[in-house]
Amino acid sequence: MAEAILGDDQDQYSCSICLDLLNDPVTIPCGHSYCSSCINECWTTPDHKKTYKCPQCRHAFNSKPPLNKNTILAEIMEKLRLRTKLLMSEAAQSLAGPGDIACDFCAGEVFKAVKSCLECRASYCEIHVHPHYNVPALKKHKLVKATVMPICSKHDKLLEVYCRTDQVCVCMHCLMDDHKGHDTVPSTIERDEKQMKLTATQTKVKQTIHAKEKDLQKMKMDMTSHSDSAKEAVKNCTRDFTELATFIEKRSKEVIEKIKAQEKADLDQGAKLQEKLEGEITELKKREGVLETLLETDDNIHFLQNYESMSSSSGSDVFPSLSFQPCCSFEDINKLVFELTERLKTTCMEETNKTIDKVSDLSTNSPPFDIKVEDTVRVKPSVLIPTHKWGSVTCISIGVVKKIQGKFLTVDFPEQKNWTGVVSEMERVTSAGSDLLTNNASVEIKVGDRVRVKPSVTTPKHNWGRNVTHKSVGVVKDIKGDDSLVVDFPGHANWKGILSEIERVTNDDEIGPSSLESNIKIGDKVRVKPSVVTPTHKWGAVTHKSIGVVKKIQGESLTVDFPEQKNWTGIVSEMEIVASADSDIKCDSLIVDFPEHANWKEIYSEMELVTKDDEFGSSSLESNIKIGDKVRVRPSVVTPTHKWGAVTHKSIGVVKKIQGESLTADFPEHKNWTGLVSEMELVTGSCADLSTKKVSVDIKVGDRVRVKPSITTPKHNWGEHVTHTSVGVVKDIKFEDVIVEFPKHKDWKGILSEMELINDSEADVSGSS
Repeated sequence: MAEAILGDDQDQYSCSICLDLLNDPVTIPCGHSYCSSCINECWTTPDHKKTYKCPQCRHAFNSKPPLNKNTILAEIMEKLRLRTKLLMSEAAQSLAGPGDIACDFCAGEVFKAVKSCLECRASYCEIHVHPHYNVPALKKHKLVKATVMPICSKHDKLLEVYCRTDQVCVCMHCLMDDHKGHDTVPSTIERDEKQMKLTATQTKVKQTIHAKEKDLQKMKMDMTSHSDSAKEAVKNCTRDFTELATFIEKRSKEVIEKIKAQEKADLDQGAKLQEKLEGEITELKKREGVLETLLETDDNIHFLQNYESMSSSSGSDVFPSLSFQPCCSFEDINKLVFELTERLKTTCMEETNKTIDKVSDLSTNSPPFDIKVEDTVRVKPSVLIPTHKWGSVTCISIGVVKKIQGKFLTVDFPEQKNWTGVVSEMERVTSAGSDLLTNNASVEIKVGDRVRVKPSVTTPKHNWGRNVTHKSVGVVKDIKGDDSLVVDFPGHANWKGILSEIERVTNDDEIGPSSLESNIKIGDKVRVKPSVVTPTHKWGAVTHKSIGVVKKIQGESLTVDFPEQKNWTGIVSEMEIVASADSDIKCDSLIVDFPEHANWKEIYSEMELVTKDDEFGSSSLESNIKIGDKVRVRPSVVTPTHKWGAVTHKSIGVVKKIQGESLTADFPEHKNWTGLVSEMELVTGSCADLSTKKVSVDIKVGDRVRVKPSITTPKHNWGEHVTHTSVGVVKDIKFEDVIVEFPKHKDWKGILSEMELINDSEADVSGSS
């Protein structure tokens, strides 16, 4: 760090003994300065017992000279250390990150570059750029803001000239071959001309911003006014509906009080009738007692003497019938109140709907920004999908209003005539904005131009086709009269599209993400970047480890010869150059002897070295599985490396052989099964006995059997009409194979470990089902 600051003056402040910057400097009589510790250590060696010599000028001293501290030099070194520390702290805050331009001279921690030298073709951080300010030879170099060096991919020279014929930046060597005789100018002159055009565009942008800011200010005022109006409407609605509710509640109380008063009057009248009726009943009960006494007497004379009086008075004792008859029926009241409630609900619903409809009409009949016929409009950026869909229109399409009917309008867009939309989903476009947004449309596309699909187009009208993306750059082959065109893309010849979906591609656009950033050129060794999950044009036989040679570059596309696949097509931005150390690996084929496969052939780029730790780490050292152990596949293993065969998660077998990471096991369902030690687990005795309990059942010819419920698919498949509930009879047994006769499938073939015996009751249930 300090060396970069001192530049050529470094030797003046360095100790000639330790060759580092002076620390606690002292000066000896001859005038040379050293670190105090360095000169003391130097003069304490056996060589300096009698005489003391200056390490630089070799001046000899008979006695050890005094070591005087050089205070001026010490202060200079202290200031230098403080400055270095300050620069270090500042630099630590500007470490180069993703997307930053890094210093080409930083070792270890790489800092962000602040300047680039067009002569050195290198970038420098705050510290390493100092020599360009101090060293006379470097002061003449042109420093610019840190940038990626624009290098010619063909001649590896700086791009300094602009070819107007081909509209590309070229180097001085290009002027003598590919661009000889072309209309060329220095890049500074072309920059000045294009900068004038860009300044005009910037002016339009500023005008648009100014217009938009005025619209925004007006919009804020309108929104505030609208919000105040809404709050006032809410306040009035709340007041009116509260008054209405109060009125209904008051009338409700009046009706209830009237009902209660009528109830009291009717009940009072009923109480009087009830009292009268009770008196009549008491009087009649007395007469009944007298009559009963007379009827029970044994004295005939007494009976006859009183008969006339008792019988004659009976007619006058007949009481009129009494009943409770209120003046009105409350059921009628209920009916009236119910009818009133329904009428109020209906009236209230009708009137409130009218109010709501009026609010809706106000929102749709007052178009935002007063859109009218012949206005220039576009779909609002806030609208994700218009009510009547996009059609060929996009969010940046600008059209002219042809017709407005209520809340709907008809617009003529360049991409689609008579497009129907909703007024509330549209916004007016000012003239400045219209000019700016249609700037690309005014660029005339002609046959031979390099073009690509606009980024705003989600799906082209005639679809993407094969291998065409937003990044694809092609050449216009033909333009039809109906605004359609034919383009030759690297991955798709004769691609059909429409002019409004296409934009011209300048050389800066085309070169930007490829050669200027990656510097990939024909003949380079490349591979797919680790950050690319799936290349745009798919993997084919290529992998992340494949290294190939670039054969051709065309725009963003390139063709690479890989050992695994010739003429592989990819995208420049998805590739990276392979350093020589990586590319020294030969991409030849190799022969490997695996335990499972002798003379296995593959290529270097797909292989890796295995250490002893790799080989034994997850097998014998961790699992302790040995020959003779009972094992099964771990539940966490979805599919074993060497496939299942007839084995399942429930299968338990005995280890016959272990070789490195591989083992061979005998399962009841599959003899000599090959697997990996790391995918197996030991089975204790109790688990083995439990799991193999059903396997030990002896199935013989004539037994009734069915496929075990645990079997998803039998080894020899289900066949026709055979299911878990099918019951059949064993016809033949050959080792592990069994032939079963099912009701709907004769001579069905399976293996013993997949079958289970069933008793008579199970067979009856299965048959009935």
